[in-house]
Amino acid sequence: MKVKDIAIIGMLSAIMVAAQFSLSFLPNIELVSLLIIMYTLVFGWRALYIIYVFVIIEGLIYGFGLWWFSYLYIWLILYIITRLFHKARSPLHWAIISGAYGLSFGALYSIVVIITSGIQGGLASWVQGIPFDIAHCAGNFAVTLILFKPLYFILNKLKLQLED
Repeated sequence: MKVKDIAIIGMLSAIMVAAQFSLSFLPNIELVSLLIIMYTLVFGWRALYIIYVFVIIEGLIYGFGLWWFSYLYIWLILYIITRLFHKARSPLHWAIISGAYGLSFGALYSIVVIITSGIQGGLASWVQGIPFDIAHCAGNFAVTLILFKPLYFILNKLKLQLED
């Protein structure tokens, strides 16, 4: 791995942490899902480094609670989905995927709760979070629809500059 790769991984991870922290006062309105989609589309497998630097920093900031263990696989799933559809460039396509992902976030998180508290605990956790998942869906859809094109353009320019 080149020094430029390490620098870009650090910078993009920091952007993701800053974006998450700056919107943390809003319930389930976030840019992390969009950024993971964008980083995966533009930087391919290097996005995995960015994702896991982000996850580690989140643990250091907020503590390594139960939620943190879900981040180990939740963001990987979004990475895999993005890789599967990597040829698509329609903002609407990615807004739908991002919205659906936001809607499923609580169900994905409940896997950790099922492991630690049983099926009833996981089901209760998921059902209790449905209003937040709906907000997450709407927020992800809107943010991705609005910001997909400009972010894709900016990140591709950055990638081209780094390849020189």
